[in-house]
Amino acid sequence: MLGWAVTFLIIALIAAVLGFGGIAGASAGIAQILFFIFIVLFVVAMVVRALKGRPPV
Repeated sequence: MLGWAVTFLIIALIAAVLGFGGIAGASAGIAQILFFIFIVLFVVAMVVRALKGRPPV
């Protein structure tokens, strides 16, 4: 999921450099949403792992 966020961020940067504002804005928005979903899932996974008795990596 983090890979998809980075991909959309790169697409947004390239679109912004080329002057495609709509595509750049949409791609940046998608990248932001995917990044926050990744962070939430990562924190949930670390909490579940800690509750099972295994230390976080």
